Amino acid sequence: MLDTAIAMMPPTEGQDGGPGFLGMLPPMIMMFLIFYFILIRPQQKKQKETQKMIDELKEGDPVVTLSGIHGTIRKIKDDIVILQICEQPNPVKIKINRSSIAAKKD
Repeated sequence: MLDTAIAMMPPTEGQDGGPGFLGMLPPMIMMFLIFYFILIRPQQKKQKETQKMIDELKEGDPVVTLSGIHGTIRKIKDDIVILQICEQPNPVKIKINRSSIAAKKD
């Protein structure tokens, strides 16, 4: 009779073959921290550096665009940059978005 009463009791946490919610919480937190420090944080840092470089552009800076065009900044108006890509015999200037600049050349 006692065996029947014990068999009818609902299983406690962890007895049904898997860990309970509290047992799964630490591994989930660890996975999130690993993703944050390996993927998310470096990407945010790179975006901040790129935005800082774009904000500090000035006339006369040699730059490379995202499409690989090399040139020198001749004029900056808000979000538009006039880029001179050829000097001789006639200077060739193009308009590009400020966000299209990938890097400054040294």
